[in-house]
Amino acid sequence: MTLQPFGDRALLINWEQRIDPELNAKVHAWQQAIEQAAIKGVAYSIPAYCSLTVVFNPLQIAFDTLAEKIQALKIPEPSARHAGRTLEIPVDYNGADLPEVAQRTGLSEPELINLHSNRPYRVYLIGFLPGFPYLGPLPEALHCPRKQTPRHSVPAGAVGLAGAQTGIYPFEAPGGWQIIGHTSQKVFDAEAEDPFLLRPGDTVIFKPA
Repeated sequence: MTLQPFGDRALLINWEQRIDPELNAKVHAWQQAIEQAAIKGVAYSIPAYCSLTVVFNPLQIAFDTLAEKIQALKIPEPSARHAGRTLEIPVDYNGADLPEVAQRTGLSEPELINLHSNRPYRVYLIGFLPGFPYLGPLPEALHCPRKQTPRHSVPAGAVGLAGAQTGIYPFEAPGGWQIIGHTSQKVFDAEAEDPFLLRPGDTVIFKPA
């Protein structure tokens, strides 16, 4: 674990740079510990796959002091098996890129749908768009690159693949993920008391609609 400045108002904690559920559970454990410590001057923190950004007010706490306080925290060994909630999300596997992904992977469309659905995916982080969940691990047989030319518009609820990840577009937006289906489940609702359906550490299971 390394700590370094990230601009003049943030501290970046980095771990080994890889996508791994146990490592991601450690990120969330440190985030929770920092929040519970209620360190004066810390505004909020942002978890990612293998890093945690801690935003602070430099008029209230210096970087070196914050780093010392974080390093002094006692963190129990986390486990990805004891993460957040499990949510089932219905998917209509009718995406525009389903035939292309099937051709790229050498799978039939029914095989592709079967591989993608009815299995647990960890919510590693929320990013790119408000409420967009980065989910994994994707079965290796489904790994495929982003589109060479991103679409100008991807509809809300589109379920896509990119590399070793799968995700859900929260609203209409440009994007380059391979779209294999759509869900009617809202993952972001700006008018709701809690706009985000999913949180890092949750588990998602896609169910064919």
